Amino acid sequence: MSEDLDQALVLQGRITAFVRTFGLHQPDRTPCGTPVPISEAHAIGELDRDGPLTQSALGKRLRLEKSTVSRLVAQLTGRGWVRRAERDGDARLVWLELTPAGSRAAGELAVARAARFTELLRNIPEEQRPTVIDALTTLVEAAAGRADGD
Repeated sequence: MSEDLDQALVLQGRITAFVRTFGLHQPDRTPCGTPVPISEAHAIGELDRDGPLTQSALGKRLRLEKSTVSRLVAQLTGRGWVRRAERDGDARLVWLELTPAGSRAAGELAVARAARFTELLRNIPEEQRPTVIDALTTLVEAAAGRADGD
């Protein structure tokens, strides 16, 4: 085996362990333990942070296919967390906005997420934290196809 293949297998093992340890393989709850599907948590987080978005814009941010976003929006609407609205009289664009219940849910998720990441950070020696964060940044950029840091 080549050295690149050996390193790729080690990287695969580390990412798999991270996914499992962090709970990312459990689609029915967030990594912070909240019983909300991860996709729903990400969607209401985006809407909470940046206000109303079109369904298309939400899909791009979450990197989801159009049909997946449609199902996701239907789930969020069914929970009473999101409502569809028109803006500027253009019926072709579906805007999504949080309901008061959706805003509360997003706030609760944000609190749980902050607590989880605070705990996680406490478990990393202080002098290693910048290195860990830099390594994760590099990994995200590489996964997005931007290994040059663009």
